[in-house]
Amino acid sequence: MIHLTDKTLTDPISIIGIQTRTNNASELSGSGQIGALWGRLFAENLLAQIPNRASESIFAIYSNYASDQNGDYDYLLGCPVTSIETIPAGMTYAAIPTGDYAVFTSETGPVVEVVQATWKHIWNLAPGDLGGSRAFLTDYEVYDHRAKDPANAQVEIHLGLAPQS
Repeated sequence: MIHLTDKTLTDPISIIGIQTRTNNASELSGSGQIGALWGRLFAENLLAQIPNRASESIFAIYSNYASDQNGDYDYLLGCPVTSIETIPAGMTYAAIPTGDYAVFTSETGPVVEVVQATWKHIWNLAPGDLGGSRAFLTDYEVYDHRAKDPANAQVEIHLGLAPQS
């Protein structure tokens, strides 16, 4: 069962990695870029090139949304860092901003399947089910020690929530 909690991020998280621009329609049709970005991350051993890593976790950041889940967005794949003074060539930086997030913990299973199932679950939820409306500013996935085995992984998806007035 997918599990939902809430979390307030009080300090921004800096991430260095590789980035593409895509949208959910492309990704769901099989012509997306996210799978290729993951392949490049491992094939080129890019994680080892990221300086000042704060942890072994991999983060996937969704940001710069054109609109909502139907529009284009930036997808950055990388690691949290303690400093952005040195960004390797071909990589970029993003910050996960402070604020309130709805945190979904996926089922355990093949990583692509559990991540897709969790996102499909999220897309069917009303704002009241999330604890607020999505901000569509920054969302992110955390691939930590629970995702070391891609055949038996568990992933957290953090959805940025709009400030409540």
